[in-house]
Amino acid sequence: MVSANREMVVYCFDTLVAHYSGEQPAPPAFEEGQHPLFVTWKKTTNGSEARLRGCIGTLEARHIISGFREYALTSALRDRRFPPIQAKEIPYLECTVSVLTNYEVALHHLDWEVGKHGLIIEFTDPDYNMRRNATYLPDVPAHEGWTKIETIDSLMRKAGYNGVINESLRKKLRVTRYQSTLYTMQFADYASYVKSIRGAAPAINGAPIINGFRTKANN
Repeated sequence: MVSANREMVVYCFDTLVAHYSGEQPAPPAFEEGQHPLFVTWKKTTNGSEARLRGCIGTLEARHIISGFREYALTSALRDRRFPPIQAKEIPYLECTVSVLTNYEVALHHLDWEVGKHGLIIEFTDPDYNMRRNATYLPDVPAHEGWTKIETIDSLMRKAGYNGVINESLRKKLRVTRYQSTLYTMQFADYASYVKSIRGAAPAINGAPIINGFRTKANN
């Protein structure tokens, strides 16, 4: 089984930095495999708690090298909840990669554990007779301090359902639970690691990013 690791996060940072340099990222230093995966970007400024800047992935198995390359950019630039991440924000970013495993159909909407399982819910919207679905990664309910019911109700809203939520509707949900491995790295740790193994700090258009700022390239 493939587990999330440091090299996957490094590759996601490499991909985002390369995007703003118009270059190709360095080849990944992890083995190929096929798994569902997610890339999450958060931003920290002035010592504040990291705030979400983008999180997108796939619940279907993908080749993880091309998957991380695609979703590193999709989550950074095309998460419709947020404006695209700009180059000047890169020094303040934190990246988490998640590799999803152990998919199981839950017996009912409460057949899962907070902090252990991620969830996929599927249901028919009784107001519009249309199918809806949504997912939360395993760390979301625990981070938010939600109960199981609060998590389920929030997922239904995330899926786009705006009607009345009651126990009868909750019992009609199809719930798939899954687990994940994850690895998180802040930009400063990424930059230090890259410099140690490649001999130079990450750069955008030839200008190294030092102490949170991109230095001016020589004319």
